[in-house]
Amino acid sequence: MSGAMEQLYQQLIIEHAKDPHGKGLAEPYAAESFQVNPTCGDEVRLRVHLAPDGALERVSWQGQGCSISQASISVMSELVEGLPVAEVEALGEDFRALLHTRGEGLQDEAAEDRLGDATAFTGVGKYSARVKCALLGWMALRDALLQAGTSTTSTTSTTSTEEA
Repeated sequence: MSGAMEQLYQQLIIEHAKDPHGKGLAEPYAAESFQVNPTCGDEVRLRVHLAPDGALERVSWQGQGCSISQASISVMSELVEGLPVAEVEALGEDFRALLHTRGEGLQDEAAEDRLGDATAFTGVGKYSARVKCALLGWMALRDALLQAGTSTTSTTSTTSTEEA
């Protein structure tokens, strides 16, 4: 990744951390998940709001932590708004795959296109301690979708981000 691209990505993360999207818990909601990163203490309470057709209308959240965790949740909340749950889960898998490339980025250009601003977190994969920060909101989203009974995956619910 070029230095200019890395700087652009860092700026996007800073902007989302300063002015987070979706922040503020809203009612009514279909399910809620509280997740803590035991390594650093970042935390998020995330609520899923479902449309009548079962799509993810939006997420609302409240949390505290480092810029990476808060910006990742902000970007995620924008990215998943209005999508069918299966697409939301696919995006979550793409994001986890991106972070596990150790900063190399995905080989799948279509997946990177689907991730949009979330590709700004490519460089986070270079720092294993920070991967859990970036995944915090995504883990809460997956757990809340499981609790709402809308998840299409067969994974079990998690109570912390120890899985990264």
